[in-house]
Amino acid sequence: MSDSILDNILVPKHVILSEIEANEVLEKLKVKPYQLPKILITDPAIKALNQKVKVGDIVKIIRSSPTAGESVAYRAVIE
Repeated sequence: MSDSILDNILVPKHVILSEIEANEVLEKLKVKPYQLPKILITDPAIKALNQKVKVGDIVKIIRSSPTAGESVAYRAVIE
């Protein structure tokens, strides 16, 4: 049994986007980073990523959806 919060079935998959991926998403959505919904750098799912997450990064959150199959959301990491 794993101790990571990310292994819980109720926690959606969190992925930190590279700078190139982040720029592509911002261009596609026609938004600036400050216009995205926010996620705290102290959020348990962000802390559990075990990566160098920094303020200003963009996180892709992938949820299972009974109607859409998969739902994708983007969040800007803040302090």
